[in-house]
Amino acid sequence: MENGGTKIEDYAFLSDTQTGALVSRDGCVDWLCLPRFDSGACFASLLGTRDNGHWRFWPKEKIEKTTRRYRGDALILETEIET
Repeated sequence: MENGGTKIEDYAFLSDTQTGALVSRDGCVDWLCLPRFDSGACFASLLGTRDNGHWRFWPKEKIEKTTRRYRGDALILETEIET
């Protein structure tokens, strides 16, 4: 896979019932359609390379450990990054 080899099970799904995003374990939004599910993708590196568009929220410091989990029964993804 050109997108870095991220397996589908390593993605978290986020949604507001109007659209959805797939976020990889390394904090990268690799798939997002806005403003609705049937809209064109604004981030689509899941289908190719990072050149297809992505967004990453990540610290500059060296990452020691990351953990993530959904909060309760909601599609709220809580991510902890230890530097």
